[in-house]
Amino acid sequence: MPNDWLEADPYLSTIKVISNSDNEPVTIEGNSDVLKCIGIGTDAAVFQYIHLPQYAYKLYSEEKKEKIKQEAEIYHRLGTSSYFSTCYGYHKNYLVLQYEEGITLYDCLLRGIYIPKQVVQDVDNAREYARQKGMNPRDIHLRNILLQNGRAKVIDVSEYLNTGNDYRWEHLRKGYDEYYHLIAGKSIPIFILESIRKWYSQRRIGENQIDDFMQNISKLINFWK
Repeated sequence: MPNDWLEADPYLSTIKVISNSDNEPVTIEGNSDVLKCIGIGTDAAVFQYIHLPQYAYKLYSEEKKEKIKQEAEIYHRLGTSSYFSTCYGYHKNYLVLQYEEGITLYDCLLRGIYIPKQVVQDVDNAREYARQKGMNPRDIHLRNILLQNGRAKVIDVSEYLNTGNDYRWEHLRKGYDEYYHLIAGKSIPIFILESIRKWYSQRRIGENQIDDFMQNISKLINFWK
């Protein structure tokens, strides 16, 4: 039924998402027995409504809800693609997406789940596909990529109309190519992953600074090992 996803609206209205400074994940206030939080980002949190589990509701903070229409427009431009999810619409302060099975690459590192080379190639292909649609694929990081049966699904496209290159994917790809073999299949403690995330965000690593950054990460991992 068209717009059947609106059934979740009264329950989503009881949830408040609050942005935090320093690019930290949002804070959530309120709860509902019929909503399950399945993801937290720096602008929004994602919920699943137990009676319509085929949908994912991306609930934005009040400060960032201007991004909702922009992200819906990006999904419209992307059209149907195996690399991206599907957007069914938006309402108030949330976007309605197709629920995607899988585990983020961030959680793969936490749990020691192997990330195959095909995932990296899929993200490269997804970026090229988005460029062909006239967009600028950026803000691609470990929490924005799902591992699905050995393939990649990119789950956040909100910055694809922004200009400039943040080099986040280029840096991740370089890290995979040159360093991933050292930790492949090993469970990495959360304090290491969070330390790396915060260092990267605070230092605003540029195009030509990643080698020194990678060497520091390698030292941290070797110390842990």
